[in-house]
Amino acid sequence: MKFEKIHNKGQAQLFRNQYLEMLTKTHPLVIWGMYLPIIIGFPWYGLQHDDYGIIQMGLLFLGGMLFWTFFEYIMHRWIFHMVADSERAQRIIYVLHGNHHHFPRDKERLFMPPVPSLIISSIIFSLQYLVLGKFAFSFFPGFMLGYLMYGSMHYAIHAWNPPFKWMKPLWRNHHLHHYKNDHQGFGVSTTIWDHVFGTMFDLDKEKEDKEKVKELMY
Repeated sequence: MKFEKIHNKGQAQLFRNQYLEMLTKTHPLVIWGMYLPIIIGFPWYGLQHDDYGIIQMGLLFLGGMLFWTFFEYIMHRWIFHMVADSERAQRIIYVLHGNHHHFPRDKERLFMPPVPSLIISSIIFSLQYLVLGKFAFSFFPGFMLGYLMYGSMHYAIHAWNPPFKWMKPLWRNHHLHHYKNDHQGFGVSTTIWDHVFGTMFDLDKEKEDKEKVKELMY
């Protein structure tokens, strides 16, 4: 995903229609507000209507969060960075993720906007319910909390320096993904799967380019 110039101001125009263009943008608090009732309400519903206890619910919830990190890696590596030949496929990839590499300081496109987000999350819940049955009412909220934490972490990585020293590898891994090599460093909320699949940057060998990092921050 190479561009002649990475823009540190402005944002990509994805559609000519102003209303479609408006639907491609959102604020993180809007998405948190959409999904927090589900994250709280679904487990409550499961506890009231199903015969499993709070410990089992908690384990399912944590399992959903862990599964999100794997899903995030798969999507980022093989969907968002898919190498496509057709112009239509390239266009779709640009709308999904390429615009973020082109305009990394665009704050309004770090979360999936509300309409496509609700459609995709509904499909994901339906598939999880098909596989897990009633347990999806605890697994899916954990999955969605993982998504919200991922989006917030992504925002933080671009907005600020790491608040704790142990978080620095996560920050550097993503910054290197942007300005060094976008075929590595796919993990945003965690580097676990980069280590598992061998796409983690060797941070001991990589020199930190503070100016490049600064360019990516809001």
